[in-house]
Amino acid sequence: MSSSVPVHEVTDRDNVSTTTTDSSSRLSEEHDEQRKRKRADLPSEAIASSSICHKVDTEEEEAKRLKKMTDACNTILECIGENPNREGLLKTPERWAKALLFMTQGYRQTAQEVVNDAVFSADSHKEIVVVRDIDIHSMCEHHMLPFTGRIHVGYIPNGKIIGLSKIARIAEVFSRRLQVQERLTREITDAIEEAVSPLGVAVVIESSHFCMVMRGVQKVGAKTITSCVRGCFEANPKTRAEFFNLINGRPLSI
Repeated sequence: MSSSVPVHEVTDRDNVSTTTTDSSSRLSEEHDEQRKRKRADLPSEAIASSSICHKVDTEEEEAKRLKKMTDACNTILECIGENPNREGLLKTPERWAKALLFMTQGYRQTAQEVVNDAVFSADSHKEIVVVRDIDIHSMCEHHMLPFTGRIHVGYIPNGKIIGLSKIARIAEVFSRRLQVQERLTREITDAIEEAVSPLGVAVVIESSHFCMVMRGVQKVGAKTITSCVRGCFEANPKTRAEFFNLINGRPLSI
């Protein structure tokens, strides 16, 4: 990964790590209060969107939904000047409907479901845990065109750790919805906070948006980078710098 986000090298490892019980407890209490204040400041619709999960459809409901979407796709094909009855397009509306339902399956899942109790006690570990280069595929809610890229997640445990694969699954839940990258970054951060209440959590997403590549300004090489940092990553510049060093593949100064 290119070092698109400039940071200073970490030169004092001792100041990065949270090593004492007193400081850990203080950080945890301050972070909990900070998280409550931030969540209280969010508009109600933003809080609701982070926990959207539709009930599982019955076979009859699923068939009705597919029929409705297929009919809509036939209409779109006609509107752009195509013939829906052409051999190559006969099954396209149904394929499109099934593909779109797959690409938005996050509406029928929650972070709590995919975590599935994979949270474990780990009082001894209070160093940064990083999972980087997680592929994501989402759809821009403004044009319903894809944006694809990678997500990097880091957190410092506060007595609990989460199964590493669950971090990728959380990212998948929220990316498989109509999104803007800024909100996606925040929702993943919120979900990890709620799962393990860490001392700090940091999320960075870098992606390419096809609404900027296939239309509009048509800038093929443009990338969008967003970040969200909470707790000690927000409060301590050296802790934040260590995270960016790790996701950028830089060696640490010990």
